[in-house]
Amino acid sequence: MIAVGAGTAAMLARFVRASINETLSQDYVRTARAKGLQERRVVLRHAMRNALIPVITVAALQIGFLISGAVIVEVVFARPGFGSLIISAVRSRDYQLIQGMLVVLVSVFVLVNTLADIAYGYADPRIRVR
Repeated sequence: MIAVGAGTAAMLARFVRASINETLSQDYVRTARAKGLQERRVVLRHAMRNALIPVITVAALQIGFLISGAVIVEVVFARPGFGSLIISAVRSRDYQLIQGMLVVLVSVFVLVNTLADIAYGYADPRIRVR
């Protein structure tokens, strides 16, 4: 998990930091500070919600890279799992198993992206479909 997730976690952390820094320089954040709101409330209520939108998008898209990275890491470290099963199915030309595994992986990817779309509505209520 460390071999697969460390790079993605570092990239997401940098992305969150950049997104928050950009959001903190917006006019509505300055207005909230001028009203006398506590800094914690300004960051959590005003800045964080708007900064989360691009972070959610990038995190959902990174799931595909994590899945492919898991396949590679399982083969390199000779660990049994989904990735090594796919590789052995490709080597033995077991087409039904390959199709089944790809259906599962694509379903996970679609589910994660659907959950990201739902999370948009929680992060920013203006995006919700009424």
